[in-house]
Amino acid sequence: MKFKADEIASVIQKEIEDFRGQVETSEVGRVLEVGDGIARVYGLQSAMAGEMVEFQNGVRGLVFNLEENSVGVILLGAFRDIKEGDEVKTLGALLSVPVGDALLGRVVDPLGNALDGKGPVVTSETRPVEAIAPGIAGRQPVKQPLQTGIKAVDSMTPIGRGQRELIIGDRKTGKTAVALDTILAQKGGDVICVYVASGQRSSNVAAVVEALEKHGAMDYTIVVSASASDPAPLQYIAPYAGAAIAEHFMYQGKHTLIVYDDLTKQAQAYRELSLLMRRPPGREAYPGDVFYCHSRLLERSVKLSDELGGGSMTALPIIETQEGEVSAYIPTNVISITDGQIYLEPDLFFAGVRPAINVGISVSRVGGNAQTKAMKKVAGSLRLDLAAFRELEAFAQLGTDLDKATQQQLDRGYRMVELLKQPQFQPLHFADQVFSIFAGTNGFFDKVPVNKVFEVEQEMIQFMREQKSEVRDAIVQTGELDADALRAALTEFAKTLEGRFEEE
Repeated sequence: MKFKADEIASVIQKEIEDFRGQVETSEVGRVLEVGDGIARVYGLQSAMAGEMVEFQNGVRGLVFNLEENSVGVILLGAFRDIKEGDEVKTLGALLSVPVGDALLGRVVDPLGNALDGKGPVVTSETRPVEAIAPGIAGRQPVKQPLQTGIKAVDSMTPIGRGQRELIIGDRKTGKTAVALDTILAQKGGDVICVYVASGQRSSNVAAVVEALEKHGAMDYTIVVSASASDPAPLQYIAPYAGAAIAEHFMYQGKHTLIVYDDLTKQAQAYRELSLLMRRPPGREAYPGDVFYCHSRLLERSVKLSDELGGGSMTALPIIETQEGEVSAYIPTNVISITDGQIYLEPDLFFAGVRPAINVGISVSRVGGNAQTKAMKKVAGSLRLDLAAFRELEAFAQLGTDLDKATQQQLDRGYRMVELLKQPQFQPLHFADQVFSIFAGTNGFFDKVPVNKVFEVEQEMIQFMREQKSEVRDAIVQTGELDADALRAALTEFAKTLEGRFEEE
C-alpha cells in the first residue's frame, strides 16, 4: 500500500497541532507489608490524608495514616493478590462515589459498584465520600414533618425533615423494622431514601431489599451494602458513601431520608482498622476518635436554608445495645450527637407490644415543631397518660382493690397500648393515625374488648375513608383538626357497634 507524501505530511501536521505538552505525574511507592485489609507503603512522601492510591493489580486504597517513614493505607478491595514490594501510585484525588438518578432502585457497594446483577451503574457524576457539613448560616430550623407511618412515633417522638433520630435497642427488637416502615411511608411522596447496611449479614440485606421491592419502595430507594463478609474498610466507609449519595439530591433542593444500619458495626470495623494501624486505643478499647467518626457523619444531616435550595437530609442511625445498656460508650456517644432517640425495649417486644417503644426513654428534641397541628392537638397528653398508666399497672399488680376511676384509667390504658400496636409493613397515613388516637383518648374504644381493638380500629379507618371522606380530606389538605366534626363522625361509627360486644 503506497501513501502519498502530502497525506503523510497532513497526518503529521494534525498530530503536531493536537499535541498537548502536559506531563502526568504521580508519586510511586512500594508496599512494605500487607494483610487484614491494610497496607504500609514506603515512598509516598507527599500523599494526603484521605487520598486515593492505586496498587499495581488495580485495587484502590485510601491513605489512612501519615507516619514518619511510611503511610498506612486501607484497602478497598481484594488484598490477597497484593504482595510486599508491589508498586503503589497516588491518584491525586479524594475518595468519591457515583451519585445521581441512575442509582435509584439499585443495590451498590460503598464504591458505587452494582451488587444486584442489573449491570453497571451508568452515571458521570461523583461526590467526595467525606464532605464538610453546612454551617449554622446554611441551615434552618426543623419544622416540616417526616411521616413515619408509625402511630407511636408520629404521635410521641415526631421526626422532622433534617432531624437525626436514633433508633436504639438490643438485637432482634425491631430496629430495622421501624426504619423500613418509615421508608415505606414515603411512597407516593417527595422523599428519596438511602438504606445503608454496614456489617449486616448478606441474607438480612437481601431480605430488606426483597421487602422494599415487594412493597414498591425500591423506585425511590438506594441500598448501599457492605456486608459482614466484606473487608472492614468497606464497612467503615459505607455510611459516608450513603451520606454523599443522599447529599447529591439534598443540594438539588430535594428531601432525603438515610438509614444507617447499624453504626455499632461500623464502629467495630473502624476499631479493627485503627488497631491494625497501631492507632492508640481509648476507653473501652475503642479508639478515642470513634465519637468524631459518628459526629462528622451525623452533622451532615440538615434542613438547608432557602438560599441553598431548602433540601433536607433526615438520618435514622441505628445502634445496638447489649442487655439494654444505654449508658455504654457508643450509645451515649450517639445519643449526645442526635436530636432524640426511639428506645426499643426487649420486655415490651416479647410481650407482643410492637413496635416495642419505651415511652419513658424515647424522646424527640424537635418535638411538636415537627408535627401537623392535627396530630399535635390529639397527641398532646398521650405520653403523660401512657407513663401514668405504666405506673398504675405496676401498682395494680400488687393485688390492691382499685376504685372505679382508677380501674377506668387502667382499662383505657390497656386499650391505648393496643391501639399503638402496629403490624410491620403497614404504615398509616397521618390522618388515619389522628382518628385512632382521638378515638382512643376520647373513650370511643372503652367498651370494645382489648382483643378486638385492632379489628375495630381497621373498621373505623375504613368507615372514615368511605363514609366520612370530607372529614378526612379536610385534615389531609389543611393539617388541622375540626374536633367537633370528627367527634360527630366517630359517634356515628360507635352506633354501628352498639350491642355487638355485649353478648361476648
